[in-house]
Amino acid sequence: MSMFRGLSAFPITPADADGRVDTEALGRMVTRLCAAEVDSIGLLGSTGTYAYLSREERGRAVAAAAEAVAGRIPLVVGIGALRTDTVMALARDAERAGADALLLAPVSYTPLTPAEVFEHFRATAAATGLPICIYNNPGTTHFSFDLPLLQRLADLPGIAAAKMPLPADIPLAEDLARLRAALPESFSIGYSGDWGCSEALLAGADAWFSVIGGLMPEAALQLARAASSGNRVETAWIEARFAPIWDLFRTFGSLRVVYAIAGLMGLTRADPPRPILPLEGQDLDRVAAALEHLAAAGPVA
Repeated sequence: MSMFRGLSAFPITPADADGRVDTEALGRMVTRLCAAEVDSIGLLGSTGTYAYLSREERGRAVAAAAEAVAGRIPLVVGIGALRTDTVMALARDAERAGADALLLAPVSYTPLTPAEVFEHFRATAAATGLPICIYNNPGTTHFSFDLPLLQRLADLPGIAAAKMPLPADIPLAEDLARLRAALPESFSIGYSGDWGCSEALLAGADAWFSVIGGLMPEAALQLARAASSGNRVETAWIEARFAPIWDLFRTFGSLRVVYAIAGLMGLTRADPPRPILPLEGQDLDRVAAALEHLAAAGPVA
C-alpha cells in the first residue's frame, strides 16, 4: 500500500512537563514534512513518545496533525497501549480524527505470548477500517515477532505492513528475502534503525520508517531516493554526511538526540518526557557538531 512505502517521517510530539501537547509546534513540524513531500508521516511512534501521553493528549495530537496535513500526505498514527480495549479505542479515535493508517506495537508489562499478540491484533483490526502496520520493536516492547506469527497476522483483513528492526544475526538482504518469501506479495515490509535503512532500501525494502526524517525531511529524502533507485555511489556519499548523527543515535538513543536537534534548529523548546533527561554540555556540543558536518557537505549534486 502506498502509505507504507518510501520515506515515512516520524516527528517528535512536543509537550510540556505535564504531558500537554504543544499542538501549534506539532502543526508546524507536520507542515514542514508536507512541504518536503515525504511519502507518509508517522505520528505517535516511539519518536513521538506515544507511551508517555494520555488518550486525551494523543487525540489532540492526531487532530492537530490531521488539520496540518489536510489530506495531502498519508498520516499513520501509533496506537500502542497496554490493554486491548484501550488500543481499540485509540484506533477509533485516530480514525475519527483523520488518520489514514495505524501503527501498532504490542506494549506490555507482563510478557506476552504469540497467541496473545495475535488476538490483540485481531481485535484491533476488527475495530477499525484503517490498515494496520505491525510495529516490531523488541528493544522497547520486549516482544519479537517470529515468522509464523507474521504469517498469521498477514492473513488477517486489515493487517497490511510490518515495521521491522534491523536484524542482529543475519545480513539485512537475507532477512528481507526471508520475509518476502513467506509473506503475501501485497504486504509491505519496511525497516527502522536509521543507520541501516539505506542498506534496507538498496536491498529492496518498501519503506524507511525514519527518525531523522521527522526533523530533516529534505536530507532524509535525498538518502531514501538515492538508495531506492539503487545508486550506491550517491547513497554512500549521503550516508557519510549522516554518519556523526547515526553515531549519536547509537550512543545516546535517537529520542534524546532528536529532541536536542529540534531545540538547536529552533523548532521547539520542549524537553523529552521525564524521566528522560535532555542532552547538555559536551553531549549537546556533539549534536551541534554533527549538524554542522551535515550542513558543511552542501547539497547533493
